[in-house]
Amino acid sequence: MKLGCIGDDFTGSSDLANTLAKGGMKTVQYTGVPEGPASNDVQAGVVALKSRSIDPGEAVAQSLTALEWLRAQGCEQIFFKYCSTFDSTPKGNIGPVAEALAKALNAYQVIVCPAFPGTGRSVYQGHLFVKDQLLNESGMQNHPLTPMTDPDLRRWLAPQTSFKVGHVAASDVFAGAEAIANALNAQHAAGKRLIVVDAIRDEDLIEIGRAANGLPLITGGSGVALGLPANFGCSAQAVPWQGQAGRAVALSGSCSIATRAQVNLHKKTNPSREIIAADVIEKRLSALEIADWAMGADGLPLVYSSADPEVVKDVQARFGRETASEALEGFFAEVARLCVAGGATRVITAGGETSGAIVEGLALDRLEIGPEIDPGVPALRARPDLVVALKSGNFGAEDFFAKANKQLSGAA
Repeated sequence: MKLGCIGDDFTGSSDLANTLAKGGMKTVQYTGVPEGPASNDVQAGVVALKSRSIDPGEAVAQSLTALEWLRAQGCEQIFFKYCSTFDSTPKGNIGPVAEALAKALNAYQVIVCPAFPGTGRSVYQGHLFVKDQLLNESGMQNHPLTPMTDPDLRRWLAPQTSFKVGHVAASDVFAGAEAIANALNAQHAAGKRLIVVDAIRDEDLIEIGRAANGLPLITGGSGVALGLPANFGCSAQAVPWQGQAGRAVALSGSCSIATRAQVNLHKKTNPSREIIAADVIEKRLSALEIADWAMGADGLPLVYSSADPEVVKDVQARFGRETASEALEGFFAEVARLCVAGGATRVITAGGETSGAIVEGLALDRLEIGPEIDPGVPALRARPDLVVALKSGNFGAEDFFAKANKQLSGAA
């Protein structure tokens, strides 16, 4: 294994694995830290954790355990993957984990770059944009777990870490890899250890990847990994895929603007059931009832709890944030388990926390990377009779659910 990756959630990990596979690296995504060694043919291993919104100390502990396993596989470089919208709070978990990994690896000049132009995320003058909007005006300010209220990554990251936070400006990035490397050196000389790097185009990310050749630690969204496969002698190639026949189900727990639009379009022409959080929490609705409905429905049935931010706030105020999120995640995991037990062979999920709960509920320990469905979302083979797609809430075109089902079935 050449490149070892640690993802703070399951959808983000598959996003990164997708980028590396397209770049020509033999890539496997693992659910949590594997108990045994990786296969000898794996060039990039992605350890997917569910650490984004847990206690910072626990996130650090899990990440260091993943690091220990990856180093034992012979990895030459470590990549810490987090969301392209930098999902975190003033307490973490991006800063604490990045700091712990840097200390363990004795790493300096640690790149911090969540940019992903393919999905509209760019970093300019240290500020994160979602398309033409600053992060805190993009809808992410309403995220139920990690509300993003400041687009300045330097300012947002600073209280999360004891390290000084630096910045490499777009003017240096546009000048190419050598200029980026020089700017990183200058920031290091100034005592800055975590360094936000601007990027607004894929070309910028490739040059950042070239500049990162030989650095022990990189952090960012999947975009900055675009330039990494070439550093290991790999080149872009088509990702092989064999479609899976059978029944499909779509499960959505994301409340993002993008997912709500996808839900609204899909339910116009397909069976759909909305899940009311209070019905789940107060035991008026069972996973078995919903699984039976989904398996008996025609087309691509959609089960969703995606709601407007004000509805989410009301539920959290009534039941508590953790109670509400844990109840819904457990519910979707059980629905998925029952559907697969009942013969479903294609499972499509939306939302990082929802996807993580479903992957854990189905006990999927290894995912083979297939072709890209939409930017950042690959088809994944979980086992010979089951394929999945794990979508971050903010990713995907409006027709994502139908498109994902088509790709997973091999009809694309």
